[in-house]
Amino acid sequence: MKVEDQIRTAIDIIKNGGTVIYPTETVYGLGADAFSEKAVRRVYKIKRRDSSQPLSIAVSSFEMLNKIAYIDPESLRIITELLPGPVTVLLRKKDVVPEVLTAASEVVGVRFPDNEIAIRIIKETGPITATSANVSGRNPPTCVEEVEIKADIIINGGKCKYSMPSTVVDMSMVKARADEEEAIKVKIKIKRRGACYDRVLHILRGKIAGKGLHGFPVP
Repeated sequence: MKVEDQIRTAIDIIKNGGTVIYPTETVYGLGADAFSEKAVRRVYKIKRRDSSQPLSIAVSSFEMLNKIAYIDPESLRIITELLPGPVTVLLRKKDVVPEVLTAASEVVGVRFPDNEIAIRIIKETGPITATSANVSGRNPPTCVEEVEIKADIIINGGKCKYSMPSTVVDMSMVKARADEEEAIKVKIKIKRRGACYDRVLHILRGKIAGKGLHGFPVP
């Protein structure tokens, strides 16, 4: 099946509650309708992932991101520098995001992938789960040959560009205005070093404190 046909099939599968293994710029992801509790539970089962561990969600635009999470103007200025790209941003979720996806947390991890195939799917389906296509605890796949789990379809997008998990930035506690730099400093954290870590750190330092950031919490 050609990639174009795979994409169309994947869109239909997600819309009907199924699961899809799809490429991103980091690793291959396991996607399902993020708003369907039944579909999300299928993802947990396929990954053998404990339901106490939240899943991230993937979007294809900042408009879509705004529908699922609360973003203040200052945070948006930073996020637009980080995304799309190999970064997971932790934000306060809106009620539309089911609790099963976040393990009852008020925080949701959001990906805006820099991958054409992923974006084309999400544009048609709406937000999908963004979790690596592996059994929990095992190495995430960076090409289809490394995928060990089963889904309704696997889309072969070749080798992932970065071939490592995303860098995770926690912005869930940011509630400051633009003139409250001190508050912003202590409320943004890099929770995990991953793809493009140095670039992410550079952006955060530049945006949060123009003359350099002192005491910025990094892993």
